[in-house]
Amino acid sequence: MSYASHLINHSRKLKNSPNLLQHQRVLLVRWFSNDAQPSTNRSLGICKTQFHGYEPSTRQIVSGSAKPAANCTKFSFGIQKRNMSMTTTKFGADGSLFHSNFSSSQVHPRRCYSSDSDLPPHQEIGMPSLSPTMTEGNIARWLKKEGDKVSPGEVLCEIETDKATVEMECMEEGYVAKIIRGDGEKEIKVGEVIAITVEDEEDIPKFKDYQPSSSVAGAGAPKGSSGPPPPKKEVLEEPAREPEPKVSRPSAPPSSEDRILASPLARKLAEEKNVSFSSIKGTGPEGLIVKADIDDYLASGVKEVSASSKAKVTTDAALDYTDIPVSQIRKVTASRLLLSKQTIPHYYLTVDSCVDKLMNLRAKLNSLQEVSGGPRISVNDFVIKAAALSLRKVPQCNSSWTDDYIRQYHNVNVNVAVQTDHGLFVPVIRDADKKGLSQIAEEVKQLAKKAKENSLKPQDYEGGTFTVSNLGGPFGVKQFCAIINPPQSGILAVGSAEKRVIPGSGSEEFNFASFMSVTLSCDHRVIDGAIGAEWLKAFKGYIENPESMLL
Repeated sequence: MSYASHLINHSRKLKNSPNLLQHQRVLLVRWFSNDAQPSTNRSLGICKTQFHGYEPSTRQIVSGSAKPAANCTKFSFGIQKRNMSMTTTKFGADGSLFHSNFSSSQVHPRRCYSSDSDLPPHQEIGMPSLSPTMTEGNIARWLKKEGDKVSPGEVLCEIETDKATVEMECMEEGYVAKIIRGDGEKEIKVGEVIAITVEDEEDIPKFKDYQPSSSVAGAGAPKGSSGPPPPKKEVLEEPAREPEPKVSRPSAPPSSEDRILASPLARKLAEEKNVSFSSIKGTGPEGLIVKADIDDYLASGVKEVSASSKAKVTTDAALDYTDIPVSQIRKVTASRLLLSKQTIPHYYLTVDSCVDKLMNLRAKLNSLQEVSGGPRISVNDFVIKAAALSLRKVPQCNSSWTDDYIRQYHNVNVNVAVQTDHGLFVPVIRDADKKGLSQIAEEVKQLAKKAKENSLKPQDYEGGTFTVSNLGGPFGVKQFCAIINPPQSGILAVGSAEKRVIPGSGSEEFNFASFMSVTLSCDHRVIDGAIGAEWLKAFKGYIENPESMLL
């Protein structure tokens, strides 16, 4: 009789199902993925059944295929007085799957599990991945507290990602039973458990002392709820001996020191006196260095090697400094910029553009905006519009590099660098080539406000194809070179406008004009020098003849 049939026969004895579970040793296994991020919709997909010494292979059932399960954690299943049907899976010798159903009034399978400590069914909320580059996040604050009821769509907490602070919404109805990581907790790995929710309010007190597994890979496993321990490995233990203190060895590599034999007392004395064994010849058996050898070495007048360490301590003590905590946003920004500078072959092109006509047109448009109540138009709005039109005219610069191909974008989405107290943000103006100056000005104003409030959403900064960074207008920087924001292939650094003397029509005549310096940083894998120069020529034309941007 197959084991599936065996289960069907036993299903008739429902009132004795607790004994059935005990005698037949049925263990249900919940599987966690390698990224340790529990899914809110994942149901129990692995069943391991043991019958009187028979133990079939544990496998993962995914879309009808069988795969060996990895990183499995075993839990004894909770007993509930609810009716349901349960599917038992058996693997044939050829790897095929057989299913048999039996009904039970006591076994209640749930996506949540019960541990060996008799915890009721519950759901573990893991740190979500809220951006493509996010590996860890910080909890800004919890909007729900323990014991609160939550409904789908309600905000549980605010999470600081590598880009901005994002609200995390609840996916299912229930109660917050335990908050594992509280307000201000930092560097929480993606998938690590941050809270526990339950369906029944009376189950909340049972999670007062709940502690999840310390490892991220087993973030969903409560403490002490793992299955049978793995088989012990036979390890040949060395005889216990006195620990050896660390000794500074300035004149010999550590490998040579490890081969020198010395008594524990000699090692202790050598550490106290900062003596290197490489300068001492042992007089003990087989060249063993003993305490008397250290004493003779010190008596010979050799000075202790401690001057450099003392000088370092003195120098550190004389410094006055403050350690500023690094936010998650600044960490990711630093790593991405370092990656960009190390892996992208930058080159730079600079051009000066006369902005007299642009300033006159801006003054006329702003007078009209004041009458209509619209936002004021800045020089940077003109720059964004000119950059977008230049990208449409020279689409090779609106591209990114991959190992197999160059991806050329059909949308012109311009990121605008915004400096805040929380770090550098680059919100995006989508389809900037199709928008008017007034609309661009309004969007830049709103996005800059959200950036300073640290309330940008992922859709506010993702999907850019080119970046503009302006340090001229707000800071008066004349000219600078910006670092490319990967995976983009170009970034425009905008300097300040300044008046310059230019030759007039006569030999002794001269005029004044305002010029603005801009520098284009290019990824040479994507943008050749001539292509970059062509883009700058188009940009200069739009800036010096701003009326053409309105056509």
